[in-house]
Amino acid sequence: MPLEIIRRSVGPMDNIAYLLRDTDAGQALLIDAANEAETLLGMLSSPAELRTVVTTHQHPDHWQALEAFVAATGAQTVAHPEDAEPLPVTPDRLVKDGDRVAVGSNELSVIHLVGHTPGSIALLWEDPSGPPQLFTGDSLFPGGPGNTWGDAERFTTLMDDLERKVFGVLPDETLVHPGHGAGTTLGVERPHLEEWRDRGW
Repeated sequence: MPLEIIRRSVGPMDNIAYLLRDTDAGQALLIDAANEAETLLGMLSSPAELRTVVTTHQHPDHWQALEAFVAATGAQTVAHPEDAEPLPVTPDRLVKDGDRVAVGSNELSVIHLVGHTPGSIALLWEDPSGPPQLFTGDSLFPGGPGNTWGDAERFTTLMDDLERKVFGVLPDETLVHPGHGAGTTLGVERPHLEEWRDRGW
């Protein structure tokens, strides 16, 4: 059964939380319990539906509601080990590049993208009835990679990972769902990779 994807903007930084729901299994996964726990809980048909919360990276605007949300749902928490320490809830499961996270009968692939933070991850769902869906946290946005604050090494690492693990393997029709603001596709962004390299951000 294809996943139902619901997005909500929460908090003062327009963080996007994504609820992925397998309606046949009655199970759901949340990407980034960013803020406004009550708003996020309102996305669920019941607290028991929520099985997993994945945190894409360690920055506080992506986990302000994590503790309250997990307390209300009992969901398993997931993050990369490099970004686990700052989180208010110790992750139940630590994931690395290539691992898979289940939502009912569906699976999301973990893509480790180093640069915005050491443990930033994206999640890829290979939609059987449509284009691939990529949830990128703060590693990729319309118009460029995530912020690396002028650090040339971090920027290069992030661009290398994006080109090798994302643009190098996924088709142009892949839908990109970032951690803030509007989405895009890889096809829209692909022609600008060299431009991003040249400008350094």
